[in-house]
Amino acid sequence: MAPSSARSLQRISLWRLLGAGAWAGAVLAGPAQAADFDSASMLELADTSGCSSCHQIEPGAKGPDGRPALGPAWRSVSAKYAGQAGAEKKLTSLVRSGTTPFDRHWKGKEVSPPMPVNAKAINEPDAKLLVQWILSLDAKK
Repeated sequence: MAPSSARSLQRISLWRLLGAGAWAGAVLAGPAQAADFDSASMLELADTSGCSSCHQIEPGAKGPDGRPALGPAWRSVSAKYAGQAGAEKKLTSLVRSGTTPFDRHWKGKEVSPPMPVNAKAINEPDAKLLVQWILSLDAKK
């Protein structure tokens, strides 16, 4: 392998390692404030995972198609689960496994279809990071 190719591989590996370290630090740090997250990155993750098709940050916000959002606003989710033990674990599981019409965590709050299974759309570490960001949103803005 040419020396310049080896250096390129080393640079790529270093950037991957630094990125993984930053991500792991964010996940392992525990409860965070919205200011601790890069909201643009979290919104991009939500968009690429399909979450933004049904959810928005603000209550009453329109979805990407201009229609009312189908699912609860993330700020409302943050307010509902604020201070609840096990909220992060429960919501991470719900994000990946979805809900059924008979067992929904948002009963009586939203008239919407059940949340679909998203295990193929978002992996567990990303779902956990997204849930941490959602839970960090201040309900009052």
